[in-house]
Amino acid sequence: MLNRQNQQNQFDKIRKIENRVTTKERIEALFNYQKPDRVPIGYQGIPIRTPGLKERFPNFTLASNYNDPETTFYVSLWVAKQYSWDLIPHAFAHTILGGWDFGGEIQMPRGEYQDSLSIKSYPVKTESDVWNLKMPDPKTAGGIPMAMKFAKLQEKHGFLIGFFTRSPFCVASNICGLDLFGRWMIKKPELCHKLLRMATDHIFNVLQYWVDTFGAEKILFMMSSPSESNQVISPKQFKKFAFPYHVEIQNKLRSIGVRRFYFHICGEQNLNLPYLAELSSLWVHPSILSFGHEVDLEIAGKYFPKDIIFGNIEPVVFQSGTPEQVYELCKVALEKGKKLPGGFILAPGCGLPPLSSPDNLYAMTKAVNDFGWYN
Repeated sequence: MLNRQNQQNQFDKIRKIENRVTTKERIEALFNYQKPDRVPIGYQGIPIRTPGLKERFPNFTLASNYNDPETTFYVSLWVAKQYSWDLIPHAFAHTILGGWDFGGEIQMPRGEYQDSLSIKSYPVKTESDVWNLKMPDPKTAGGIPMAMKFAKLQEKHGFLIGFFTRSPFCVASNICGLDLFGRWMIKKPELCHKLLRMATDHIFNVLQYWVDTFGAEKILFMMSSPSESNQVISPKQFKKFAFPYHVEIQNKLRSIGVRRFYFHICGEQNLNLPYLAELSSLWVHPSILSFGHEVDLEIAGKYFPKDIIFGNIEPVVFQSGTPEQVYELCKVALEKGKKLPGGFILAPGCGLPPLSSPDNLYAMTKAVNDFGWYN
């Protein structure tokens, strides 16, 4: 199905058409409730086995996603071009990370099997640490300076400027570690709300830095919420500890004029969907809502008919599956996604595994070429 000559013929065909329709035009069509030429293809993460990547960018490693914004920016452009993908969303790996920004000790990825930061020592270990915690500098803490460099490259090249944060619940629990935060939710909820207050204020402080630098109208506010998954907390805990701060986030975005919103609703969150549907009355439509494979696309579309649904191919299949499996999953997703009232972007359900097979990645593009055209 996917020998290299056939791949080349497919991509030659796609690129001839894409000379008439740019990624920017394709995404703007979705934001205006118009059908683009084809379903856009989104992605998060950089697959390091992409042919030619190491030769073209010999200094790129997975740690570059966190400490080398310039190389990461140009690698992301190049990878998207190789697979005919659309760069949406697009941001540096972490603008805000609670454990890093508030003074914890972090470790960069080491080797090709570790693709994310890890925290060696949390800034909060005891109750007294919570009350003594200081607010970070919104311009210099953690990876913020590198994220700002990345954002300035986005502005230079005419992109929407991605401001990426975890949700307040995720940032707060990252300050002390999810295990301790979970115990405090039951025994010491006032400690959790103290950390949630500081996390939310920090997000706003850094966001204001972005708004002052670029203007609110250029910013795509990007947020993910993996720690709110029902694999981690119950819907009751979501309503008590996460939902009020989501409301505050949306009210703040409206008040400062940020009109573009991307929300990765990570993992198994089916039981949270009614609360999030209630929250959706506060955000600007259409927003882009990203889902993992745990949430069916048709269900997502029923809860959020005014928004662009993004997803939701299981990421592990790109690394461990076959091209035929990826192709079939994408075909099914496209059949559902093209019917969604608010629009659709085909993408992995979360970050791509860095060791994803190139043939599996080509299979996603081939599926769009075969089934993703609107006319």
